[in-house]
Amino acid sequence: MKTFTTRNIVLAAFFLALGFVLPFFTAQIPSIGSMLLPMHLPVLICGFVCGWPLGLIVGAILPLLRSAIFGMPPMFPTAIAMAFELAAYGALTGLLYQLLSKKPLNTYISLILAMLGGRVVWGLVSAVLYGASGKAFGLAVFMAGAFTNAIPGIILQIIIVPVLILTLEKSHLIK
Repeated sequence: MKTFTTRNIVLAAFFLALGFVLPFFTAQIPSIGSMLLPMHLPVLICGFVCGWPLGLIVGAILPLLRSAIFGMPPMFPTAIAMAFELAAYGALTGLLYQLLSKKPLNTYISLILAMLGGRVVWGLVSAVLYGASGKAFGLAVFMAGAFTNAIPGIILQIIIVPVLILTLEKSHLIK
């Protein structure tokens, strides 16, 4: 698979830009933004469409760059932990999509495994960052941050991403 084609680099830039813009729709109510996970969607889709290397790069850059430019999410510990999480999302969706046969069920499997893997990475990095700053990060905090508070975003991802990927496959816009 030729990942670093001009087409894929342009698409990766588009997904990066989309990740910058989507949080503005929920910025007035920060609790809604943290529930809908607007930066996650473009990174997940980027992994599927552009491949795992560009998905990883977009995922790693997006929260750090957005934090540096707009101050949101806060750089420490949120944006740093999110950079690892989103990098895992982009890499895992692209890698699993590449390895599994192109059946609709495998698109869902790739997405769900990537979502779980990214949340585990977020939890591990958060535990290290919070521990380094002397704050507690236990199982309850992990479960709340990774799953309980994110249920609306998780549902949105499970509905939108596979439908979009399957539509792009059917129209032969991705292989």
